[in-house]
Amino acid sequence: MFAFLSFLLFTGFVAIFATWKLRKQELNSSDGYFLGGRSLTGVVIAGSMLLTNISTEHLIGMNGSSYKNGAIIVAWEVTSAIALVIGALYFVPRYLKMGLTTIPQFLEKRFDGITRTIIALLLIISFVATLLPIVLYTGAINIESIFGISDLLHISLSSGIWLTVIVVGTVGAVYAIFGGLKMVAYTDTLNGYGLLIGGLLVPILALWDIGDGNIITGLVKVFENNPEKFNVISQEASYGPSARDAILPFSVLFTGLIVNQLYFWTMHQSIIQRALGAVSLKEAQKGLLFTGILKILIPLVIVLPGIIGFYYFGDSLYNEQDHVYPLLVKKVLPFWLTGFFVAVVMGAILSTFNSALNSAATIFSLGIYKRYIFKNASELTLVRIGKITSAVLAVFSIIIAPFVAKAPAGLYQLLQQLNGIFFVPIATVIIAGFFFPKVSAMGAKAGLLFGLLFYIITYFIIKIDLHFVHIWGIEFILNLVVMHLVSLGFPNDNEFKIQDIGVVEMKEWKYAKALGLTLIIITIAIYILLGNVG
Repeated sequence: MFAFLSFLLFTGFVAIFATWKLRKQELNSSDGYFLGGRSLTGVVIAGSMLLTNISTEHLIGMNGSSYKNGAIIVAWEVTSAIALVIGALYFVPRYLKMGLTTIPQFLEKRFDGITRTIIALLLIISFVATLLPIVLYTGAINIESIFGISDLLHISLSSGIWLTVIVVGTVGAVYAIFGGLKMVAYTDTLNGYGLLIGGLLVPILALWDIGDGNIITGLVKVFENNPEKFNVISQEASYGPSARDAILPFSVLFTGLIVNQLYFWTMHQSIIQRALGAVSLKEAQKGLLFTGILKILIPLVIVLPGIIGFYYFGDSLYNEQDHVYPLLVKKVLPFWLTGFFVAVVMGAILSTFNSALNSAATIFSLGIYKRYIFKNASELTLVRIGKITSAVLAVFSIIIAPFVAKAPAGLYQLLQQLNGIFFVPIATVIIAGFFFPKVSAMGAKAGLLFGLLFYIITYFIIKIDLHFVHIWGIEFILNLVVMHLVSLGFPNDNEFKIQDIGVVEMKEWKYAKALGLTLIIITIAIYILLGNVG
């Protein structure tokens, strides 16, 4: 009962605080609703970006993977810092100069309206088909495992998960629909820093228990139990018969992983929308670079617990790796803390879920509805359409969520494999828009279509013996080749130049370059220090 009470208290506090902060916010305009009135500061941006990214597919999926495969999975996190540095120093200054609300808006300026619409539709499909259902399902597993909803209500396990998915999805939709981006950002900030505190408590208390009151002794015991688990450099084959089953071979860090990280942290609407809502370039850069610091630290929350789980459970859960983290939480957290922890986990689910809904609503309202359905739509109408869009997509996601349960390599791995369908083609078009002025609108569309088909055919139909992240890298190069070849026959006649339209102050943060360089050095150091252990 006390656990449930602490859950309600923290969840209620977050909701009340965010509502109070929004009491004077203008939510009837597109900038107010979709970009938080362009008033977000660095701390809010960082907290919101972190929690939009980190959800239960990380807490459960990555800890499950590290339990089974060790720290090699850390590459998804620490290399994000490099992408965030590039985003802070190159992409965000250009986005803010153009006064963008959505990334597809840039594609219309650089290419044409059709390219913008195609990308907008692909983004919405990717949210509903991959991210949102997996977030809801992993969240339901976590809450069910800790609170035992099915036992409390005397229903079956599957019914308990369905019910949890519906409740979480509905609450997330309410946040996104009625509060817009600023509500999402404020709740994210509180829950984000709550996640760091609550998430760190799990390995700290576990190591305290293992070390009989000494955390360092506990860590030494975990390390000595299986040193190989701490090695961040995978020796897995990235090509050949076993490549498709590999988790993250080291060589992929230099091919497709670079493209994925750049896309996710500098071009993905649900992430970069926080920076687009910044009050100034200075605050946007702070937000991205502070997020880089947090991404360096976050493996303590989403990788280390999985390795600790191997110490406790051995290989008994190898076929149920996505249950490792919830079982570890139940084992080490005092009962009175479980309510707070579930509230934080709930916040992580809601953050990713409502952020994706808000981004999809932004893209649909401004990129499709206003462009093709009602060109003279008022600001109030666009906001209303955004709310309806969020509600419809939430329903679809709730329906799909329970069907993603059977993922042999783990739910996080499934998410990444599915993301490849959309992320790399979209990233190629955006990068071509910035760096290759000869690529035309027709070339961009041809490259986009080729990329979509190439990945689906090679990975899911032909099933070539190559790790899927390497396929991303090959696809990226071939997409650019196709774009340039098609552009020879359909030359670019759009002389695009980025112009500062004066939406926000464009003075750079004076510490941006120094902090960026520091983050890159730390990332490299992690691989040097942990690349030969075991």
